[in-house]
Amino acid sequence: MFETLSSKLSGVFDGLAKRGALSEADVAEAMREVRLAMLDADVALPVVKDFVAKVRERAVGHEVLGSISPGQAVAKIVNDALIDALGGAGAVPLNLNAVAPVPILMVGLQGSGKTTTSGKIALRLATRER
Repeated sequence: MFETLSSKLSGVFDGLAKRGALSEADVAEAMREVRLAMLDADVALPVVKDFVAKVRERAVGHEVLGSISPGQAVAKIVNDALIDALGGAGAVPLNLNAVAPVPILMVGLQGSGKTTTSGKIALRLATRER
């Protein structure tokens, strides 16, 4: 799921890389593609609408530095919005002070990466946290 979303978002940013400045039409087309990619990845419609609105607000009229392309600027804006949507700096850390074993519920469709993510969480907890 994340690989498909990532490849679709990369395609959107590659299309913007050739532009000299970000116009409202460019941002609208890119946000349409982002919206479709997120819906294809089974992201809830209210989350998608809120996310696209935030990115559009930040991206329209955004000044692009000479050292980066508009595609890179939009990628940064989308990255920042994704971090905000997933909790950002205000994310609550896992409370591992409970009596072991600490249950963590993993929910997702078949093939969406629950087992892989669980393994990554276990490795992180084993090496960094506990």
